[in-house]
Amino acid sequence: MELTAEIKHYIDQSVLCWLATVSSKGIPNVSPKEIFNYYGSHHIIVANIASPQTVRNIKQNKNVCVSFIDILVQKGFQIKGNAEIINKTDLEFHKMEKILTKMTGGKFPFSTITRILVEQAKPIIAPKYLLYPETTEIEQINRAKKSYGF
Repeated sequence: MELTAEIKHYIDQSVLCWLATVSSKGIPNVSPKEIFNYYGSHHIIVANIASPQTVRNIKQNKNVCVSFIDILVQKGFQIKGNAEIINKTDLEFHKMEKILTKMTGGKFPFSTITRILVEQAKPIIAPKYLLYPETTEIEQINRAKKSYGF
């Protein structure tokens, strides 16, 4: 599945994503990730900064789910796909590393990257938009700022 401009927009607007993995025994794990981006038109990449359980699970079971939202607008996406761990010895590692290092400013070293081939995407939308269709993004932003103390 190709990443749309809308999905890329929400990746750009999101501070964190949550990466869900499952072990070979079916035990789920969800971990917040701060350094992530899209890579080309079919992949999401995530820096493995302090992620031993995530890496271990992906090596056992490649099925993952990534969710991210713009916290103010309260919209985003849930992405499902297959993940693989990219090591420094892999040909594309340095291209991916460049994108992610630009985000970290070099402050968070990482030796592997999770690359996710996007297979499905589903919008995430705050219930208020559904229950009260007249809700605007500006109203939602103002409400979120008040709730978060901005």
